[in-house]
Amino acid sequence: MIVESPAKARTIAGYLGRGYVVESSIGHIRDLPQSASDIPARIKGEPWARLGVDVDHGFEPVYVVSSDKKSHITKLKKLLKDASELYLATDEDREGEAIAWHLLDELKPKVPVKRMVFHEITPQAINAAVENPRDIDDNLVEAQEARRILDRLYGYEVSPVLWKKVMSGLSAGRVQSVATRLIVARERERMAFRAASYWDLEGTFDAGAKHDDRMFPAKLHSVDGSRVARGSDFTAQGELKPGSSVVHLDRPRAEALASGLAESTFEIRSVESKPYRRAPYAPFRTTTLQQEASRKLGYGASRTMSVAQRLYENGFITYMRTDSITLSESAIGAAREQVRELFGSEYLPDKPRTYQSKVKNAQEAHEAIRPAGEHFRTPAETGLSGDEFRLYELIWMRTVASQMKDAQGHTVSIRLGGAASTGEDCVFAASGRVITFHGFLKAYVEGSDDENAESDDRETRLPAVSEGDAVNAASVKASGHETKPPARYTEATLIRELEEREIGRPSTYASIIGTILNRGYVYKKGTALVPAWLAFSVIRLLEEHFARLVSYEFTATMEDVLDEIAAGRRERVAVLADFYFGDGNGDVEGLKQLVTELGDIDARELATFPVGDGIDLRVGRYGPYVEDTEGKRGNVPDDLPPDELTLEKAQELLANPAGAENELGPDPETGTMIVAKNGRFGPYVTEVLPEDAPKSRKPRTSSLFKSMSLDTITLEDALRLLTLPRVVGNDPESGDEITAQNGRYGPYLKKGTDSRSIDDEEKLLTITLEEAMAIYAQPKARGRAAASPGREIGEDPATGAKITVKSGRFGPYVTDGEYNATLRQGDDEATISLERAAELLAEKRAKGPAPKKRGAKKTAKKTAKKTAKKATVKKSATKKAAAKKSS
Repeated sequence: MIVESPAKARTIAGYLGRGYVVESSIGHIRDLPQSASDIPARIKGEPWARLGVDVDHGFEPVYVVSSDKKSHITKLKKLLKDASELYLATDEDREGEAIAWHLLDELKPKVPVKRMVFHEITPQAINAAVENPRDIDDNLVEAQEARRILDRLYGYEVSPVLWKKVMSGLSAGRVQSVATRLIVARERERMAFRAASYWDLEGTFDAGAKHDDRMFPAKLHSVDGSRVARGSDFTAQGELKPGSSVVHLDRPRAEALASGLAESTFEIRSVESKPYRRAPYAPFRTTTLQQEASRKLGYGASRTMSVAQRLYENGFITYMRTDSITLSESAIGAAREQVRELFGSEYLPDKPRTYQSKVKNAQEAHEAIRPAGEHFRTPAETGLSGDEFRLYELIWMRTVASQMKDAQGHTVSIRLGGAASTGEDCVFAASGRVITFHGFLKAYVEGSDDENAESDDRETRLPAVSEGDAVNAASVKASGHETKPPARYTEATLIRELEEREIGRPSTYASIIGTILNRGYVYKKGTALVPAWLAFSVIRLLEEHFARLVSYEFTATMEDVLDEIAAGRRERVAVLADFYFGDGNGDVEGLKQLVTELGDIDARELATFPVGDGIDLRVGRYGPYVEDTEGKRGNVPDDLPPDELTLEKAQELLANPAGAENELGPDPETGTMIVAKNGRFGPYVTEVLPEDAPKSRKPRTSSLFKSMSLDTITLEDALRLLTLPRVVGNDPESGDEITAQNGRYGPYLKKGTDSRSIDDEEKLLTITLEEAMAIYAQPKARGRAAASPGREIGEDPATGAKITVKSGRFGPYVTDGEYNATLRQGDDEATISLERAAELLAEKRAKGPAPKKRGAKKTAKKTAKKTAKKATVKKSATKKAAAKKSS
C-alpha cells in the first residue's frame, strides 16, 4: 500500500497489521522538468523543451523523476516484486489522484492494482476502504494535469517578461499574481483615500429607579427629522455621497447641540421588540478553518494546514482539504451524543442538522473537517498538546456546536427625543439584545475580522420602557469621528476574498500566500499584508500587457473549466489550446501571441510612480527610492508602507538621503575632512581620506548614538565618536587590554574574547578602568541573552511558554526558550505583537530542529576513522611484542 507521507504510512500500518507493507511516496514522485539539467536528452533542442510540454502535439507533458526520488522509486519497485496486490491509497482530491496515476505509470506493476480512498484515518475507515476499492479516476487526473500545465505555461512564458522589464528572479503565477493584484489594489485605495471628519452626540440616559437596568447609552440618530451622517455616508474622497440628505455635524454645531440639550427633558418615542434567533455555524471546510484559526489562535494559513495535516495523518481529524460542509450519519450521531453528554438533552434539536455547501462545484472531498471516528474524543481524551491540541479543540467545538439548538432571545430598538434650547428636535437611538437560551453559543462563538463588530453572544440590556415614558439625560457629549481607509488584507480576509471571488482552490491558498511573501511582493506588518513597491511595478506590467491573465473573472472562470474537466464534460487539450493559442476566431488572444507581440515596454515608466511636486518614487535594482527633477535621490525604507509615502515624507527622505554628505569640518589633528552621512544601517560619521592615502589606511567610521541626529551633530561630537573603539586600560592582573566599542547590537566592553554589555552609549566615551573592572568582577551569565535579556511580550497561546523579543547576532528575533525565530521584513522589534511572535515561532517549530552541519558529521567520521586506525596500530604492535617475547 502506498500513501503520500511517512507519518500516514506508520499510522495505517498499525491498523492493518501483518500481511501489508505500507510505504509512502513522500509526496509527488515526478513532475515537469524544473531546470535545464532535468530536461531529458531526447527532447533537448526542441523549441518547447524548456516548457516541458509539447505545445504543438496535444500539449503532451514530459515527466521526470527528481534526483532525490530515484532511490526511493527503486525501493518501491523492489518491494513490489514480493507483493501480491498494490493499493494506491493517496488522498482523494485531484493531487492525490494524480500521484496515484504517476505511481502506476512509473512503477508499472505486474500485480493487480486497486485505488483506495478514505477521508479519515481510523481502523474502521481504513478497513472499509480496503473492502471497497475503485479504479483511478481519469477525469480527476486530467483536471490536475491541465492545472499543472496551465500553471507551467503561465509561469514560464510570463516570468521572463518580468525579468527583462522589472527585475531578474521574479515570477508570475496564474493565481499568485491575481492575489498580489488584490493586495496592490487595496493599497491603491488606501493611497487615494481622504479622511472625512464628522460628529455626533453620545448620551447616557436614566429611565428611573423602578427599572433594574435604569442607565442606558444612546446615540444621536436625527435632527429635525434628518438622519445624522455616519461613516458610511462618505466617499473615499472624504465627501458626502451624491444625493445624500443627511445632516453633517461639525464640531461647533455638535457642541452647541450638546449644550442645548443639557437641560432638556426626553420621552420615549417608540419601542420595537423582535424575537432573536441564531442558527449554528456550519462545520469547518478548509477556508473557514484557516480564517477562524487566524482570528482565534493567531495562526497563519500555512501553520494551520501544517498542524491540520499532522492531526489528519495521526488519525485525529478527517481530511483537511475540502469544500464540503456535510457530515456523515455516523459523525452526526457522534456529535449529538456529545451534545447530550456535555450540555444536556435540552440543547439537542429533535432532528439532526444537515448543511449544504454554497461553494460552487464543491467536490474536493465528501465531508467537512471534523474529529475522526464514529465516537469523538474530547480534547482532553486525545493526549495532544500545543498547536495540535488547540486546533483539534477548535474543530471539535465547531463540529459539536453544529448539532446544537439555535440561540434564542429578543432584540429591542428604542427611539427617544427631546428639544434643544436652540429649537432643534433631536432623536436618540438605543438598541439591545437579550439571549434567553444560548443554545449552540454555549459551546462555540465564531470570531470576526472586524474588531468593532459585536460577537454573537454579546448581550446589551435595556430598561423595559414604554412609549411616552419620560427619561432624564445623565450626560450628553459631542463625539468626533473620522472615516478610515479600507483595511489591508490579512491572511484570513484575503482567503475569504479569494473564495468569494471563486479564485483558486482551498487547498492552494496557504501556498499562494507563502509564495507572494517569500518572493518579496508582500510583507507583513503585524497581521496585515502590505505590498512592496516591487509588486506595484509587476502588477502595472501585468495589467497593461496581460490584462486577461490577471482578470479576476478570467481566473475564476478557469477554476470552473478545471471542474468541467474533472467531471468529464470538457477536454483537457481543447482547454489548453484555447489558453495558449487563442480561441481560433481571433476574439481572444492566446498566451503565445501575448508574449511574442508585446511591443515596446518602457521599463523606467513601469518603475516610476509620481508622489507630487516633481518627486517620483522609483523601483530600483537595490530597492525603492525617491527622486526629484534635479536628480537628487533618497532611499525609501523597506518597511515604509506605500500609503505612508506622502509628499512630506518624500521631501524628508530627499533632505537626508543615504550617501549624501554633510561636511562638519576638518580634524584639527590630521586635517582630514569629517562628514556625517545617512547610510543603509543608519546615520554615521567618517573621515574623507586624501586621494594619495595608502590603500592600507582605512577611514575611521562610527555610528551616531541614538540620542544624536544628522541635523544637530557637531564636529566636536563627531571627533569624540571617532575615538571609538576606545582603549579604557589594561586589566591589572592579566594585562589584557580593555576597549569600549559600539556594536550593531549596542555598546559593550571587550577584553580578549570576553565581552560585556554596557547599558548606555554615552558611557563608551567616559567609562573608567575602575568601572570596567567592576563590570568584569560580576559573574557572566551564559549565552548572548544574558547580555541582553530582551523584552517579554506574553505567553505563547500554543505552548504557554513566555515569549521574549531579543537582539541577536543576526538581528532581532523572538524566542520561547526552546525555539528562536528571526523577525522578517516588516516586523518591528519595538512593536511586534504577541500573535505575530507566536506565528513566527510556530512556523519555526513546524520545521523541526535544524539539521546537523555536514562538516560536523564529516569531522566526526574522520575522528572515528583516526581513532580506529590508532587502535588497530596499537593492537598490532601489542601482538608483535607478545610474539617477540614468546620466541
